[in-house]
Amino acid sequence: MQAREKVLQEGCIGAASQGRRLLTAAAIARPIDRRIILPDLTFERLCAMPRRYYELPSLTSLAAFEASARHLSFKRAAHELNVTPGAVSRQIKALEADIGLPLFQRVHRGVVLTTDGTKLYTILAQSFSQIAQAYQDVRNKERRAEVTIGATTAFASLWLMPRLGEFSRAHREITLNHVIADRAHDLRLSAVDLRVRYGKGVWPDERAVKLFDDRIYPVCGRDFAEAHRETADLQTITELPLLILDGVDPEWTDWTEWLQRLGQSASTRDTRRFNNYFIALQAAQDNQGVVLGWNSMVKPLLDAGKLVRLTDLEVAAPGSFYVTTNANRNLTTHGQILLDWLVETAQQPTGQLAKTADSLAVSLLD
Repeated sequence: MQAREKVLQEGCIGAASQGRRLLTAAAIARPIDRRIILPDLTFERLCAMPRRYYELPSLTSLAAFEASARHLSFKRAAHELNVTPGAVSRQIKALEADIGLPLFQRVHRGVVLTTDGTKLYTILAQSFSQIAQAYQDVRNKERRAEVTIGATTAFASLWLMPRLGEFSRAHREITLNHVIADRAHDLRLSAVDLRVRYGKGVWPDERAVKLFDDRIYPVCGRDFAEAHRETADLQTITELPLLILDGVDPEWTDWTEWLQRLGQSASTRDTRRFNNYFIALQAAQDNQGVVLGWNSMVKPLLDAGKLVRLTDLEVAAPGSFYVTTNANRNLTTHGQILLDWLVETAQQPTGQLAKTADSLAVSLLD
């Protein structure tokens, strides 16, 4: 029996690890029991298993690692892959056992990549993106050109969609698909060709092209403004019902940051929280409180009298709106056409297209 174990450990471990990864480090370290091997794999068949051509571990474990590294969370990776967090954790442990190095450091509320983990993730993310692009290129070879763009509900409703009709009429050879989500991690770059997002313009694995800057100021319904405008100032605005956008992209400027930029304490008494900006605007229009208005999205509503400014207070948005693409793969020709069109359109905020788009945006709150 000892001689048999020695043959397995010294002569067949390479085949086992490169084939089905059936033996863990712990199993190798202790006497081997044939029952730990799948029932249909005899000792002789195990030794005869061929080595993988690319010397790679299970693609399942690599997919689990890539998703976990991208989210820095086993829980979010599990949600994306439609498995349990425990299943993801087991895949990561198996991969770490196989590679012989830790890929993550477990911290209080999640995980962080080790140096080796970062190196593996960087290459893996690039490779997966290139494979995805090649697959889509082959899959869509005989199909009409398609471009998928992602954005938040509010930006899509109030700025993007009212303008894209003109693009579709000018480029009938391109089919536009849309992914609408209000949480940044839901707009995965593997699912979209372009995405519009707000921030500083620097994100991992993304190339960013600036669309425009913005201004932020408090807006509300007309009746609410008439009741509070005379007494509303920087000190008293925190005593009013503030409509807060919660649980979205952490780079989104909220009431706390807005007040701090004007030198005011961020303490508030009466707040209502929303996870959708468009719904918060509807609540403001209905005189339920004050919401921060982004000029690029609320100006048409102000011009139409749907909303009004409560005060003259405003701040320049600390971030900007950008169109981003996946830095690990080349943008398709048709995707580049859409990107160039968006940038050109954003630089013409007062043209006829902008006026038509503003009219369409206003109709959404009728």
